[in-house]
Amino acid sequence: MAPSATHDAQSPPLNAVTVKGKKANEIHSLALTDTDQPYLLYRSLHERPNIVTSASGSCLTLEDGRQVLDACGGAAVAILGHGNIEVAAAVAEQMSKVSYVHTLSYGTSSSEDLARCILERNEVDFDHGLLKAFFVCSGSEANDAAMKCARQYWFEKGETQRTIYVARRQSYHGNTIGAMSVSDMAGRKVPYDGTLLPSVAFVGAADAYHHQRADEDEPQFVQRLVVETEEEFLRIGPEKIISFIGETLSGAALGSMPAPKGYWAAIRALCDKYGILLHLDEVMCGTGRVGTYFAFEQEGATVKPDIVTLGKGLGGGYAPIAGMLINGKIVESLRQGTSAFNHGHTYQAHPVTCAAGLAVQKIVKRDGLIQRVASLGETLGDLVKTAFADCEHVGNIRGRGFFWSIEFVEDKGTKKPFGNGVHFGGNVQRLAFERGVAVYPGAGTVDGVLGDHITLAPAYNASMEEIQTAVSTLRSAYDELVLLLKISSQVPTTETDSKSQRTP
Repeated sequence: MAPSATHDAQSPPLNAVTVKGKKANEIHSLALTDTDQPYLLYRSLHERPNIVTSASGSCLTLEDGRQVLDACGGAAVAILGHGNIEVAAAVAEQMSKVSYVHTLSYGTSSSEDLARCILERNEVDFDHGLLKAFFVCSGSEANDAAMKCARQYWFEKGETQRTIYVARRQSYHGNTIGAMSVSDMAGRKVPYDGTLLPSVAFVGAADAYHHQRADEDEPQFVQRLVVETEEEFLRIGPEKIISFIGETLSGAALGSMPAPKGYWAAIRALCDKYGILLHLDEVMCGTGRVGTYFAFEQEGATVKPDIVTLGKGLGGGYAPIAGMLINGKIVESLRQGTSAFNHGHTYQAHPVTCAAGLAVQKIVKRDGLIQRVASLGETLGDLVKTAFADCEHVGNIRGRGFFWSIEFVEDKGTKKPFGNGVHFGGNVQRLAFERGVAVYPGAGTVDGVLGDHITLAPAYNASMEEIQTAVSTLRSAYDELVLLLKISSQVPTTETDSKSQRTP
């Protein structure tokens, strides 16, 4: 989840504002008293999250009996929804056979079968060029593994001077030291200044909404980004660069933002020109989330990465699993060198998590769920665009498949974001939750500090009724927050009270 940005001292909090007899702070998580301190270290030390006692399909049931429509799958994770009995049965069966072995000496069929299921996908005539899979427990671990694998590729070739990674601003690749080092989210990085890897350079994000100039068309913007990237390659010295790392379609940091057309083809060509590996992070946007199994399938036939990382939807939330996939070039380099990947984890390729992932992927394939996402994704996008068409504080709506985001701004004409004290995205999320729908908030969208967005990422098998409910409820939450802001005089608004009273 995107970090909470620091408070803007010039913007008063909404806590004192009361609308319809309700204070804004009452929609937050449950406040903790001195006598109610849990033993678990939650994300917050002064609030306790709502406890979920059961979940089925797209519905979460809380300990107080309330039911919540999960319209974001947590963090775009629960692609099959919750409580799938086939996945549960597959996990139980694997646990009854083999629950754990150490991969230094042993293997299991569930891990090999999962790798084959991912790499031998035949729904479309697409040669992705990826040959081997390496499974870990999180997207952060997968990106760390990819960074090490990319470095070892050059080590095996005798090019040990390659020590620099090039990544993009406003990116997010994970919370471990390695993955955070190649990320650019200020809110998460500031506490660790001086401890992160120094061997990382950053270039501009493929962010047309914030950075495409008024006098540029899309091809000109792409060309400027590519020129900037090439200039950075040359400044560093291409012979010193290990890999270029980027999210095929940006996730938490920018809010489901696709790259402009032609960007990834140009970056692939640039990496080829200078002999630099291309590492695409599809932890959030991959495994069918945007309507193709790999998001890069939509970027043109020439866009074939050397390394891809997957996560979230790989296990659908039924087990903690993520993966790194590598192409033949990297496999051959390792084989001709030390003939081993110099990396490993106690729980890598864990038989139970792989069984869960395999069951999820089989269901996705059998039930044609990626094709469903592809066919209904445009409908979801149209629903969001229609619902928020007349909103003065909606700056941009973007996404693909079942991955759509709304960026909120104080001034649509100038794209000026709200001050941090407003917490616009977080408060929309909380008001939607109060109305029974869970959505995914993001902060720091513009520069890591300022900016707000909300993301919808429903399960691939969510019904149209559930999707429509999520969108209409989100609009109602937006309207209520605009009314709160209007009453507290934090921002000017012309939206009418009648819109603010709209219910889903």
